Amino acid sequence: MSYRKFGDKDVLINTMKAYPNVEFFTFNGVTYYNNIPAQTGSRNDYVRNVPPGFISLYEYNIDRPLTTTGRTIPLSGGVISDDGTIYPWISKDSARGSFRTAEGFQATSAESYNNEFQYGDILTGSYPLKATVTREYIATPYTSTASFNAHYVALRNRLNFYGLRSQHYKVSSSYGIKDNQRLNLISIPSIFYGSQIKPGSLSLKWYVTGSLVGELRDLKENGELVQVGPIGSTGSGSVAGVALYDEGFILLTGSWDLNGDNLYIVTSSAGADKPKWIYYGGGMNDNLIQSTAGGSSFVSASFGLSFKGTTETQVMTMFAHAKKGEVNYSNNPTFLTHGQEKIFFTSSHVYEESSDITIKNSVSSSYLDYNAPFKRQVYVSKVAIYDKHKNLIGVATLSNPVLKEEDQDYSFKLRLDF
Repeated sequence: MSYRKFGDKDVLINTMKAYPNVEFFTFNGVTYYNNIPAQTGSRNDYVRNVPPGFISLYEYNIDRPLTTTGRTIPLSGGVISDDGTIYPWISKDSARGSFRTAEGFQATSAESYNNEFQYGDILTGSYPLKATVTREYIATPYTSTASFNAHYVALRNRLNFYGLRSQHYKVSSSYGIKDNQRLNLISIPSIFYGSQIKPGSLSLKWYVTGSLVGELRDLKENGELVQVGPIGSTGSGSVAGVALYDEGFILLTGSWDLNGDNLYIVTSSAGADKPKWIYYGGGMNDNLIQSTAGGSSFVSASFGLSFKGTTETQVMTMFAHAKKGEVNYSNNPTFLTHGQEKIFFTSSHVYEESSDITIKNSVSSSYLDYNAPFKRQVYVSKVAIYDKHKNLIGVATLSNPVLKEEDQDYSFKLRLDF
């Protein structure tokens, strides 16, 4: 087999940027992701082992229930039961590698990593690793250094940083002081949007009994969430919150009534109130359901959240050329005429093949009992890629073998995403 080196212009490296659509819809305490329904498994409540609206990283343990196997993993101070599912594990050694959280024997929060496990012990994690969008209603963001909401305080500096885009970001501005306002925090994990939520793509919709009572859009692409619908409704044109595109957070502050219905949509103990943007997303993985909301009107509300993510993929494009008069031999045994004596002489010191081995004529003839004139031709089915040390690093397989005759040029375009 001969090798051919890629030329200077045969390997191209580019960045492919894409904007995938993402949609969430929340109704009656259940959130759905990209309109994917709840899928019940034959041995599990959910076939992916995660509820609707969640992403399962790696998608391990598909329809695999927890079960008692009777098997155990020995540790120096006890054992870990094998529950029949796939899980990550490492052994404690001098590299001192560990998971952020580790499951083991008699482990308590007060014990340190050094004391919990002996060298050689097995540290395990668990699957699935899951993520979804969540909503958090914050009634008292910041009262004092001893009384505050940790999630809001973690974002205060970032909100002031983005104050250059819009005054609506600032913790303290002419639009109010967020420390004293009721806030609604929507958290979107980065696995849903990549490196950034695309500015100008955000849409938040609030429905009551199926009718749209409010919609927010970031039309200015500066993070301001402006009420755009229904046309002429209370609050139209007003800013109801801001979006942190890079961090994946939406902070809502709009407190005007969207319509006159009283809904049990706030928290489990707050009672009923009229729809407001600070109550948007009730039931969005915030432990709020009809039985805890306090009234049947909870199911009257539903919420839509849509946006576009931003993903960047490094792409390597390679051109493999098969020129005229080249790449016209095959190591496939069917390339040679069947029944020939291939070995001319062999001994303990010598191996010599016959010099008059003929190539099978694979040219198709249109006539019965007639052989078409011989042409050297092959069918290209795979292209193998090697590094500079001739180590095989990849194989590209064609969907259908390509006929290459001796007087033909071919170029095969290979693409690899990183």
